[in-house]
Amino acid sequence: MPSWKLISGLCIGFVGSLVAVAGIGYAMVGVPSEENAAALSQNNVYYWDDGTQMVAAGSGQNRQNVTIDRIPKAMQWAVISAENKSFYQDRGVDPMGIARALANMARGGDTQGGSTITQQFVKNTYLTQEQSVSRKFKEMFISIKVGTKFSKGKILQGYLNTSYYGRGAYGIQAAAQTYFGKEAKDLKPSECAFLAALLKGPTYYDPAGNDGIDPSATKKANTQRSKARWSWILEQMHNDKRITDEQYQEAIKSFPKLQGRKASKGMTGQIGYLADTAKKYVLNHSNISEKQFDQGGYQIKTTFKKANVEALAKAVKKVEKEKLDPENRELDKHVQFGAASVKPKDGAIVALYGGAGYENGHFNNNADTSGVPVGSTWKPFVLAAAMEHGTYRSDGPLSPLSKYNGNDHLKVKNNDGTYVLKKDNTPFFQENESDHPWGYISLRKAMEQSVNTPFVQLGMDVGMRNVRDVAEKSGILDASFATLNPSFALGTSTPSAIRMADAYATFAAAGKQAAPYSVTSVKFNGQEIDGFDKPRITQAMPENVANNVTNTLENVIQNGTGKNALSLGRTAAGKTGTTDENKSAWFVGYTQQLSTSVAMFREDPKSAKLLSMNGTAGEESIHGGDVPTLVWTEYMKAALKGATDLGFPEAEKIGVIQDEAGAPSPKPTPSVQPSETVTESPSPTPTESSSPSPTPSNTCGFFGCENDGGTENGGTENGGTDGGVTSPPAPTDTAENGGNTRGNGNGGIFGGPEG
Repeated sequence: MPSWKLISGLCIGFVGSLVAVAGIGYAMVGVPSEENAAALSQNNVYYWDDGTQMVAAGSGQNRQNVTIDRIPKAMQWAVISAENKSFYQDRGVDPMGIARALANMARGGDTQGGSTITQQFVKNTYLTQEQSVSRKFKEMFISIKVGTKFSKGKILQGYLNTSYYGRGAYGIQAAAQTYFGKEAKDLKPSECAFLAALLKGPTYYDPAGNDGIDPSATKKANTQRSKARWSWILEQMHNDKRITDEQYQEAIKSFPKLQGRKASKGMTGQIGYLADTAKKYVLNHSNISEKQFDQGGYQIKTTFKKANVEALAKAVKKVEKEKLDPENRELDKHVQFGAASVKPKDGAIVALYGGAGYENGHFNNNADTSGVPVGSTWKPFVLAAAMEHGTYRSDGPLSPLSKYNGNDHLKVKNNDGTYVLKKDNTPFFQENESDHPWGYISLRKAMEQSVNTPFVQLGMDVGMRNVRDVAEKSGILDASFATLNPSFALGTSTPSAIRMADAYATFAAAGKQAAPYSVTSVKFNGQEIDGFDKPRITQAMPENVANNVTNTLENVIQNGTGKNALSLGRTAAGKTGTTDENKSAWFVGYTQQLSTSVAMFREDPKSAKLLSMNGTAGEESIHGGDVPTLVWTEYMKAALKGATDLGFPEAEKIGVIQDEAGAPSPKPTPSVQPSETVTESPSPTPTESSSPSPTPSNTCGFFGCENDGGTENGGTENGGTDGGVTSPPAPTDTAENGGNTRGNGNGGIFGGPEG
């Protein structure tokens, strides 16, 4: 057994070693200052996809130190009452806080713990904000040294000058100018309490919101958090007798009025939105905090193509000028656009349009925001779900030639045949935009003319959960999905323009999905940071499902609501979308090279609520096939200039024709090709633009026979007026259900040898 002398000696030696180590550590560390921190602050530099510089922006532009005599007493006491009541009594360190931090680190958590103002000042000077045991010990030694060498006033001054207040503002002077447009010395107690609240974390306490960084940091949630902490800080100041009863009553009377966000140097036009999108991508794909990022020193290479960005902005401005007159038409005011363009099979965002520009006070990025329902651009996901999963009545995948009732004001049914009921137990009726008597029409025709009732019932038959899953696999984020009720099939969800362009890119890529990305590499002071590889490509849906969706959406442009996109002059597919009360209008379309979405909406600048666009642009109502399609076409012409028209992969016959329950019994139709013979329900009333139907040919096309050679796909449409009547007959007509040419491009897979 060791003697007590040996044990005592070992203990004394161990303690002595610790003291020696602590003494050496204390002697070796330097003392920081806010001047050093300011000197180290840098800009972040963003680059276009070709490596040329886009913009340099960051804390290097918005930092200014002030002396303690120019910082109001109310600001000093606000942070002391809120964060470190014992500031004037402690020695600069919180031993218990350090112990908690080390314990957290030992358990695998971070090393953050309760810190004194002195420790926070020291931490602010470490621009890397590294979380490690060595840094924590170094921080402790420096804090002790600072506590002995600096006066409390000097420490408090350093803390307030090096703290981050959000919106790129470092230090109390920049914060006062950013949020209130005044000098720090002129801040009132209520304003001081607000700025002190921001120190809890500006991402979550800036009422302007930061939901692009964290979905929970919405304007509403941030405002609630900010007001709660602001009032609590004022209460603490009052309890600590740092402000008088009179000052407290005056300060608590109303939340301070804040300035809106302002454009920093270089962040004009679309540049602000591009940098904002890239910043969010970096923060969401790395361990870099917003505070670290805004301290600068990063080099960010993006996927944005300068020519595409300029072409998209030019397209919006051109159509705005042609269609809108906000100076003379009240209903043209507050109209906004959001747009994004993505590469299929890759996910790279090559262009976006976020709004009128930071310099015009528009800081919300319309290309990367939610809240604008997508309307009928959602219907392709319903059709894709039907072709992949079938319905509760079908034996396998459903053909797009299956018929559903397209009439207006229809009661929607559950799978057991009962009617869907509203909360008041009355039947749920689905409306179309018009009362046109469509009768039973194929899903292909319903997509072409954007008829609502077939897709609502189809969604119920397929199962809205299946529709949701198909959309999610295509690239739609979970947070943007609406409630799974009958209206879900008509686009009550609110994904961003970026996500819609990316989801349609999945159709363009024959079912291959790549998440959208805007950054290809990030360096910090020249050193590459990991985590910015291209997204993994997955097969989101069967290839032939995607190709059949594409074929159906080609028809939307060729014969339907998307005809304004025909002037693109190349093979394309797309879908229009308009929402209830005309509050938003969309067009999302694609070629194999690019998928682009365009959203148009009106928004009340005060409440941020969507307004109806009835009467906008002098039109009774705005549809996705109008202004949004014109913007899309104008941009795609420029973006694809000189590119080869690649067409689309050929769609193969898919699914079985299973008409909606209750559809009239079809009449048998003889066929020249018995193997492809199918029967269909009576044809719908033709649209106003349809020509009289030619004599039925009783022939079958790619998907089989359609309407006995009646009004659709063998009648007036796709092999009728456009492929049969317009083109001279040919020997191959009997096999191809139409003429021997495309018939103005409308023959498609139903036309002659060339179609």
